Amino acid sequence: MRKLKMNTKVRLLLIALLAATLISVTCWYISTLHIDILNPKGLIAEKEYNLLVFTTLLGFVIVIPVFILAITIAWRYREGNTKAKYTPNVSGNRIAETIWWGIPILLIAILSVVTWTSTYDLDPHKPLASDVKPITIQVVALDWKWLFIYPEQKIASVNLVQIPVDTPINFVITADAPMNSFWIPQLGGQIYAMAGMTTKLHLNATEKGDYKGSSANISGEGFSGMKFIARASSKEEFNAWVNVVKASPEHLTNAEYTALAKPSKDAPVTYYSATADDLYDTILMQYMMPHESSTEQNVSRDAHTDHSHTEGH
Repeated sequence: MRKLKMNTKVRLLLIALLAATLISVTCWYISTLHIDILNPKGLIAEKEYNLLVFTTLLGFVIVIPVFILAITIAWRYREGNTKAKYTPNVSGNRIAETIWWGIPILLIAILSVVTWTSTYDLDPHKPLASDVKPITIQVVALDWKWLFIYPEQKIASVNLVQIPVDTPINFVITADAPMNSFWIPQLGGQIYAMAGMTTKLHLNATEKGDYKGSSANISGEGFSGMKFIARASSKEEFNAWVNVVKASPEHLTNAEYTALAKPSKDAPVTYYSATADDLYDTILMQYMMPHESSTEQNVSRDAHTDHSHTEGH
């Protein structure tokens, strides 16, 4: 009997070691893939990463024992094990009931609190607290490219957005095309871009570098090439870049914007040294301006006809 108990303990230990090994190998393999969301370079992305790790480890508290029990039960109650005790009518084990009801309830309570606090803390519309003055960048999702307008600097760029590190960035986002989604994985989560609407996203890069930005919502034929570069640099490098853009001969007038807004694939990085006044508001409001109803159009047309007849007489 003692030998049987020892063998059971050894088996459980081996199963636990095997599970730990598999989890460790899986985590190591994932770390070698250089997945952007697992390599945060921004204040918000770091919080999202910590939340992801915490919830995953919390899930292991349920997942690992379940797998261990599944393997153990299958081995212990196999057909060939005649020494296993068969008790089909056993019930009311308070210890077992407490474990398999109490632990999940506790974990759900913890997840509820974490979800409640993180939902407020990571609200994309919530400005970031900082002693540094934030920079506002207006983003327009087009077919199939990204337009970035810097209203304070009076410049614009296509498929490249440059920002200084350790500076809050207030992204104000809309679309002049089908609904899209703006995403820089290493700096923070995605937010939708919709025509006639404005969404907001507040990010803060903590390290210098070029980070991949993309569309996170399928938007048609050129979706796969709808990528951009998010470049985080020092304040001095950012100011130098602004001066480079201001030296560009291209001006983003209303007519130039109309040409830019036409669908195109794999658009190159382009700089504009000046933009039309209130260009972002014009793009936004074109989907919100009231249109004449059919009744108003008929009345207007009838009035014009009567006026023409009067002039003819």
